[in-house]
Amino acid sequence: MHILVTNDDGPPSPTSSPYVHSFVRALQRAGHTVSVCLPHTQRSWIGKAHMVGETVKPYYYRPSETFDPTPPADSAASKPQGTTHTRPSKSRDIEEWILVDGTPASCAQIGLHYFFEDRGPVDLVVSGPNYGRNATAVFALSSGTLGGALEAAVCRKKAIAVSYAFFSRNHDPVIIEGASAHSVRVIESLYRQWPSDASVDLYSVNVPLVEGVGKNKTLFTEMLQNYWSLGSSCFTEVEGSVGDEDEEECRIREGESHEGVAPQKTSKEGENGNGYTHRHFKWSPRFTDVYNSVEESPPGNDGWAVKEGLTSITPMKANFYHAAPHLHGTELQLEQSESHKNTMPVTQEHTLSHRPKNHFYALVAYEDPYVQPLILSALSKLFAAESYTLLSIPQSYDPSSSSEISMSSLHPPSTAENETRILQITPYEQVDWSYVSDDHKGNVLVNSYMLRKALIRKHYLGTTIEHWVAKHPESALSSHFRRGDAFEVDYAEFLDDALVEAFDLRASLDKNEEIEDAKDREWWILKPGMSDRGQGIRLFSTMEELQGIFDGWEEGEEEEEEEENEDGDAATGKKEEYDEDNDDKDDGITASHLRHFVAQPYIHQPLLLPAYGNRKFHIRTYVLCVGSLDVYVYREMLALFAGKPYVAPWEVSSVGGDGSASTIDLEAHLTNTCLQRTVKDGSVRRFWDVDIPTESTSPAQPSKQAIFDQICAITGDLFQAAAQGGMTMHFQPLPNAFEVFGLDFLVDAAGTAWLLEVNSFPDFKQTGDELHGLVQGLWEGVMALAVRPWFGGQGEKVETPSAVKGAVGAGKDRESYAEAVRDMVYVRGIDLGRRFG
Repeated sequence: MHILVTNDDGPPSPTSSPYVHSFVRALQRAGHTVSVCLPHTQRSWIGKAHMVGETVKPYYYRPSETFDPTPPADSAASKPQGTTHTRPSKSRDIEEWILVDGTPASCAQIGLHYFFEDRGPVDLVVSGPNYGRNATAVFALSSGTLGGALEAAVCRKKAIAVSYAFFSRNHDPVIIEGASAHSVRVIESLYRQWPSDASVDLYSVNVPLVEGVGKNKTLFTEMLQNYWSLGSSCFTEVEGSVGDEDEEECRIREGESHEGVAPQKTSKEGENGNGYTHRHFKWSPRFTDVYNSVEESPPGNDGWAVKEGLTSITPMKANFYHAAPHLHGTELQLEQSESHKNTMPVTQEHTLSHRPKNHFYALVAYEDPYVQPLILSALSKLFAAESYTLLSIPQSYDPSSSSEISMSSLHPPSTAENETRILQITPYEQVDWSYVSDDHKGNVLVNSYMLRKALIRKHYLGTTIEHWVAKHPESALSSHFRRGDAFEVDYAEFLDDALVEAFDLRASLDKNEEIEDAKDREWWILKPGMSDRGQGIRLFSTMEELQGIFDGWEEGEEEEEEEENEDGDAATGKKEEYDEDNDDKDDGITASHLRHFVAQPYIHQPLLLPAYGNRKFHIRTYVLCVGSLDVYVYREMLALFAGKPYVAPWEVSSVGGDGSASTIDLEAHLTNTCLQRTVKDGSVRRFWDVDIPTESTSPAQPSKQAIFDQICAITGDLFQAAAQGGMTMHFQPLPNAFEVFGLDFLVDAAGTAWLLEVNSFPDFKQTGDELHGLVQGLWEGVMALAVRPWFGGQGEKVETPSAVKGAVGAGKDRESYAEAVRDMVYVRGIDLGRRFG
């Protein structure tokens, strides 16, 4: 790859540009052709400026082979670290960088068009690494580093701005080398995965200078919108004199003759007749404003990521973001002064028709930095840019409040010429349900159903399936879901009473009491009905073991309450919520979850694959539900493996002093999404890549296709059971909504797929960077099947992906549409009579 490097800090210097030498060498070691064009001196805080009217001249810098960013003070001047020349070398064997007496943007232009032609076209422009962070809007808006990358982007070149966020000016060469090596990996990955839909022009990358930065996470983030404090100036008044260089330059620019002019005294207040005081000012911003804004911001932005020691990547377009989209296309009503009231006509027309007929507004704020850019990319791939306007969440909205966003305040009202139509993709709590289900249900589409507890609550799910199977014994659900018992427990001492109506569980436990060998018992898995992330899951086979589990939870809460009281905190009796980024995982449950429970027969023997260490795995399947009601299964599925090889629970269990099966290693049994790691360690894999035959060669041999066919049949029956069975009050598909669910299946040794649970708003980031294209494909399918028919022509239902029906309307070409729906398998259409209201 031919990479052009520029920056705003100038050539290598221990005091102003200590990183560029290491970075260029790292790129060269990675095998890239590197051309360098830098400002001849520091040009920080200059943005994307050009020096109009000035002739730009090049110099020729010959870098040393090595560079010391921290030379001793007494040797810095004597130790050569590169030389600058006014003419280029005549030898092609001498490495030379171009220095330009201009701005970073000028360097990008000149480097792209006037030097290095013999090396072929430039593939990528990298601006940096900057001496300091460029995270948050206050820094980015003035950054010369971003200015160089922006200039390259508007020259239609892929561009990346790289900034090193230092926490100490003691520049450890080892840390700098590590940051450079990590930056090269990030740049290479971004270049290979650059979106093909023109959704990204450049990236702003902030790398923290911390030890082992390459081992920390690299996250896609948004840019934190921050400001200088109100009334706070970025300049400080300083002492000055008439002879200052800046004042001399001012005199020349104002046309004054310098020769023969006597020095003037600094005027006092009022001396010059207009009340001004002649003063001097120096650039001296209060960076405390920036750092405080980062501390006060929620997680997920670039400033937060750098603070946490993580590398942030902010995708950008080379434009100014379109604010107040609800005003676009409307006419400003000019207020009339008193003198013009009787002479100026009043314009009655308020709206200008600038938008296409099928234009719509889109609020996409998924609050997940992993999936948010994938959704936006899918939107831009399936819809022309002029067919929609992106909305922003109001600055006054508090994300921590978990309250709805008022949709009526975000867009202009409908008119006779243009009906306002809205797409909202946000967390469930932010949906303005009164707006969605009111008179606007014909022009607003949201990414969630209001009621779906019949599926996503474990105790409701069992009841939903039980009611359906009772009337439809031929259903796939009858042989692919283990019926369990649901019960409620307020306190551990009342467990025995809680199981009075759990007939199957009670009968099994009573029978197990008479069986001495644990492997001959029926084993059960306990799941808290309202928890997730694997919290509170336990295995048991006797009443004594089950009682011990509840006793242990209650004792743990009492101990925590005592500790909180000792610390002077308000005692709540609640445990901390699970933190997926915390290695010290708490596998208990919160007090609020200590009520609803589901116990199901444990599935043994699971399908084990020797190629992956005989680890238990489950299949994560993404399901798209559209309107009321079409159901699609996304063919691209994940196989999520447990952390340790599978061992049957009775082979390692022993009853502890409290009655619990204390030695069961749950890491060998749990395959929950939140416990997975990466593709590289084999915990997350694409299902169609796992070591199972695609087609069966014998009736007894499981195959991937047979498993997938089972999943499709189960999924179709499941959503029909929820929509038409005995729990319809808890699942009500809206005609103006769609939702993506995550269904988990376990395959046993005979190749039977068993439904485990249903999740709303699945945790997509657990898919990992290596398989992010899988999630991208899912959202492209969502846009094609759920969004495009709605905004491209309501009522034009897509029957099957192979038919490629439906309205193109505001969307792009049919080829993009066909590609998007390729892996979306249509499994059930349920006419509830409410598809379009």
